[in-house]
Amino acid sequence: MIKLHQQELMVSGKIDYNNAELYYQDGLKLIQQQQAFPLVVNLAELEHGSTLALAVLVRWLRQTPKVQGLQFKAVPEKMMKIIQACHLEHDLQLI
Repeated sequence: MIKLHQQELMVSGKIDYNNAELYYQDGLKLIQQQQAFPLVVNLAELEHGSTLALAVLVRWLRQTPKVQGLQFKAVPEKMMKIIQACHLEHDLQLI
């Protein structure tokens, strides 16, 4: 589930192969409605930090101004390890 709360995009639940495209489309709609960037994506309620979930986040990032319009907050430990293993920590804005 994705919702906008206090200028943060709140991502909750589990992103899997059955719902990844729905997460992407729902998040994209909210991102496209924003006027100010960067937008904080809060992952505190994300149940599983998989490579698939990371792929959805990167797809959102590509749709933002200058591909720098998102900041990621409360990144799950497993997802952080994937980011570090892929050397993406310098490409993603992590807060």
